[in-house]
Amino acid sequence: MPDRATPFTFATAGQIQFGRGVSGRMAEIASGFGKRVLLVHGASGRGVDRTLRDCADHDVEVTRIACGREPDLDMLTTALAEARPARPDCVLSLGGGSVIDLGKALAALLPATGDVLDHLEVVGKGLPLTADPLPFIAVPTTAGTGAEVTRNAVIGVPEHRRKVSLRDTLMLPDVALVDPALTDNTPRALTLASGLDAVTQVIEPYLCNRTNPLTDALCRDSIPRGLGALNRLMQGEDETARDDMALTSLYGGLALANAGLGAVHGLAGVIGGMAPGAPHGAICGALLPHVLTANAEAVPAGSDTARRIAEVQGWITRHLNLDHIGAFPDWTRRNGLPALAAMGVRSGDHAAIAKAAQTSSSMKVNPAPLSEQALQDILAAT
Repeated sequence: MPDRATPFTFATAGQIQFGRGVSGRMAEIASGFGKRVLLVHGASGRGVDRTLRDCADHDVEVTRIACGREPDLDMLTTALAEARPARPDCVLSLGGGSVIDLGKALAALLPATGDVLDHLEVVGKGLPLTADPLPFIAVPTTAGTGAEVTRNAVIGVPEHRRKVSLRDTLMLPDVALVDPALTDNTPRALTLASGLDAVTQVIEPYLCNRTNPLTDALCRDSIPRGLGALNRLMQGEDETARDDMALTSLYGGLALANAGLGAVHGLAGVIGGMAPGAPHGAICGALLPHVLTANAEAVPAGSDTARRIAEVQGWITRHLNLDHIGAFPDWTRRNGLPALAAMGVRSGDHAAIAKAAQTSSSMKVNPAPLSEQALQDILAAT
């Protein structure tokens, strides 16, 4: 762990508004950037009709792009070609993490002149942006990824069987409107998967090797908050729990953008490319218990990291009402989370997944180095 006196910076969205009803300001805020808005939304179109009416009331012209799945390179390229003739003044994403990622990528690349691969990590050149992105407004309708306050967009590249990031400090959203009401009555399976992603994204920054006092404060608040809320939501709809999950997701985005993640996401990015139908949050939920165990075994006994892992395991057992931490995988399965094999991850791919994961940015900040064999053991345990 770094010295707590080490200087650090903390970057976030230009403005964050949190609370029930704040999404009603979408059109008003968008109109402040100009009269042409590119609206990126989910396939269900949830919230779109109201947004279109509000935009019309503010004399804002809307061009729509639907995002019905996790974005890949072809989807991004097609969306860029569709959006450019509209010459939008800003981009507004209304939807889950995939919708926000596509909108964030469009805002970043619409002003760019080069090829998309110039800026993608791992499979491309990973070059910084050469022009300022369009203003970007993020309005999440799920509580999971925290993408409304991060500086990257995850894009699948099927040709390479990978998910990689378009990443730049310029990509932090200008405005994040986090309205927990938009997550009310989310289906149970999606609540579980996205909730486990949100919880993972406050656990990993708390344990990684780039922590700082601000991310620690966010994570210490939100790990028990998110676990308790998720447990209540598995028992039934709960407005207060929805509020807590939305806040946990927001804090996770802030924490990961300013500290990093770890082996769960290092593996999940590779798995998502090899099994493109597997939901990202479900992958993270399946991996989390076993990565925690592997990290506990890999860090020095008595270290600050060992103390933190024990603290996290205590929160898990207490807030999920478990007898012991070994019951965590059983809790996820009992509540309907599928195993990796059921998501299309083949045992024959474990070695390739482990090898590829070693090159990920998330793996570099895991609290302890994990060998390829250790990563294969994690995959086998899920």
